[in-house]
Amino acid sequence: MKTNNIVEKNQEITGEVVDVTYEGLGVIKIDNFPIFVADTLPGEIVQLGITKVLNNYAFGRLIKRIKTSPERIENEHAEMITSGIAPLVNWKYESQLKFKQNSIKQLFHKVGIDDVDILPTIGMENPTRYRNKTVVPIKYQDGKLTTGFYRRGSHKIVPIDDYYLNDSKIDQVVGITRDILNKHNVSAYDEISRKGILRYVMVRRGYFTGELMLVIVATENKLPNEENIISDLKKAIPDLTSLILNHNPKQTNVQLGLENRTLAGNDVIHDKLLGIDFVISPNSFYQVNPQTTEILYQKAAELAELNGDEIAIDAYSGIGTIGLSIANKVKQVIGVEVVEAAVKNAQINKETNEIKNADFIANDAPEQFIKWSKEGLKPDVVFVDPPRKGLTPELISALGEMAPNKFIYVSCNPATLARDAVEIIEKGYKISRPILPIDQFPQTMHIESITVFEKMLNK
Repeated sequence: MKTNNIVEKNQEITGEVVDVTYEGLGVIKIDNFPIFVADTLPGEIVQLGITKVLNNYAFGRLIKRIKTSPERIENEHAEMITSGIAPLVNWKYESQLKFKQNSIKQLFHKVGIDDVDILPTIGMENPTRYRNKTVVPIKYQDGKLTTGFYRRGSHKIVPIDDYYLNDSKIDQVVGITRDILNKHNVSAYDEISRKGILRYVMVRRGYFTGELMLVIVATENKLPNEENIISDLKKAIPDLTSLILNHNPKQTNVQLGLENRTLAGNDVIHDKLLGIDFVISPNSFYQVNPQTTEILYQKAAELAELNGDEIAIDAYSGIGTIGLSIANKVKQVIGVEVVEAAVKNAQINKETNEIKNADFIANDAPEQFIKWSKEGLKPDVVFVDPPRKGLTPELISALGEMAPNKFIYVSCNPATLARDAVEIIEKGYKISRPILPIDQFPQTMHIESITVFEKMLNK
């Protein structure tokens, strides 16, 4: 194993920031050895102290800026950087958009694909207060229940009341809930002792409907003093649509368990996208930025150039958002999603909106693609919106067998998109249009994009 002898802990050095990592940390290189430092931007020259040294890289803390980037802005929400929630809040928004465009270009270059154009990133008019959902940890800290986010690399919560990216109503509900649970002396779960009840507070709000869901995630299936807690929450949040207790007793990093019990109001909330009514349950995946989601789905449909006669597959279909949004533009939609609760929501959404030409299957997308391939299904167009880990080789192989004319890849991770693009091209496809980045997550390093692959005629 390589042993580092370039820098050592507590050493102070000066260097220039040459890049930014996916976690939003500035990169300084000493003899090609990378050092990662928060709240530093490309082009800045900084003095830093080494805080941790590993074999192939190190971490440092900013001491002072010797040269400040002209792209830097001062932002009062420094805790967003401390916690890593929004590491780009001190970067001009126009510069964030350019950085994201260039990041996709660089990742494609790394896998050997240089003959692709990347369009300018579509941004937001107001790149704050856009999130319609938050899940925050709740811990007993400093003598009381505390909500916030963990400080980078630690188990200590940074107390936060204004999350900057959330709908302001969501932040209010988090604070009210924490204080009421604290009033009733409900214990917080402790990872070391494995005792305590409260784990997370999740709040969702329909952007277009205003409907509000509060989910308390707990290790027990009943709260102590539950009736009084319910009464206090209903009084303090009179517009609460749905109050849910989610039971998650497992020792896991998964935030929500599968068992939900409605304490007050409805089991679900509703929101609208592109004129379609969507039912959203606690465990459903639903894009957190509805303003840009409408743009994302409109652009995906436009780039697919649908003519109304296609059989379309919607993979990783969730509650049916993409599939139902294109149903009036194709002959048939078939969606596949592994989360059964989401599939049930998709079926309800289909019926509620009187959409007749869509069906949804509960199965793992790669398994279903293999099954479809063996059955000889020949879709005209396939839409995929996979998780950050991207596509599996098995799904791509089955895709090659089904040979749709067009393959629309909605990606939330350009690194796995670029990796998958190599395999998709090997299956006889080409990237037929410039890649379109859309800023679903301003102030963060996350990058959403749409890539159109078309089957090459000679393959």
